Amino acid sequence: MKTVLITGAGIGIGRATAKAFGAAGYHVLVTDVLEAEGKSVVGEVESAGGSAEFHSLDVTDTAAAEGVVNAANAKFGALDALICNAGIAHKVPLADLSDEKWDFTFDVDLKGMIRIIRPAVPAMSANGGGAVVCLSSIMGSHYGWDEHAHYSAAKSGVIGLVRGRGVELARQNIRVNGIAPGFIRTAQALSEVHSVGPAGLEAAGKYIPMGRPGEADDIADVIVFLASNGARYMTGQVVTVDGGLTVGRY
Repeated sequence: MKTVLITGAGIGIGRATAKAFGAAGYHVLVTDVLEAEGKSVVGEVESAGGSAEFHSLDVTDTAAAEGVVNAANAKFGALDALICNAGIAHKVPLADLSDEKWDFTFDVDLKGMIRIIRPAVPAMSANGGGAVVCLSSIMGSHYGWDEHAHYSAAKSGVIGLVRGRGVELARQNIRVNGIAPGFIRTAQALSEVHSVGPAGLEAAGKYIPMGRPGEADDIADVIVFLASNGARYMTGQVVTVDGGLTVGRY
C-alpha cells in the first residue's frame, strides 16, 4: 500500500485531500496542530474503507517535522507522496505588520514546507522516487491581496520552492509540483476577519467563468492526480485551479 503524508490535514483542503487519498487506496498520515479535527479526519477515512492515522505536527518545529517523517519511514518505508498544505492567512495592515508577524507567516507557509520535504527526500530517493505537492495560491501567483502582503509573498515563495526543488530532485525521480487554488470554500475563505467571508465568497462567483467558488474536493482531486503516475512527466509546475478566474476576469 502506498503512503502519503499531508500537513494541515485537519480541515479544509487538507481534510478533503486526506479523504481523496484514502479513497485512492493510500495509507494516509494525517498531520495537524488541530488534534480533534485531525483524528476526526482519520475516522472519516476509515469509515469510508480507507486506512489512516493521526500525528500531531506543528510545521514550525523542525525536530517535530523530522520526527514524524522518520517515524513514518521506519514504519512504512519511504513516503510515496508528501503534500505540503499547512498554512495560515492573517489580515495585517502594513502599520501593524511587525517583523514577528511577517516571520510567523513565512515560518508556517514557506519554511514549514522545507522542514517536511528535507527529511523525506533521502528515503524517497533510495526507494526510487516519489511525489511532492505544495500549496500556493492565486494570491501568490497572480494577484496582490490587500493587507495580506506577507501571505502573498510567502505563497510566491512556494512557487520558487517548487521550481527549484523540481529541477534539483528530478535526477532522483522525485517530482515536485504545486497548486495555486482560487476562491475555495474553506474556513480560511469564510473568515470575515482574515478573508472575504461568506458574502464575499458568493460575490466572487460572479467573476469566476465557471460561475461558482471552488470546493475543497476540487483541489484535492488535482493533488491526487499530481501525486499519481498520470503526472509522471510533470515537475516544477504550479497548476492554477480557479474555475477560470485568472484568465477570464478582464
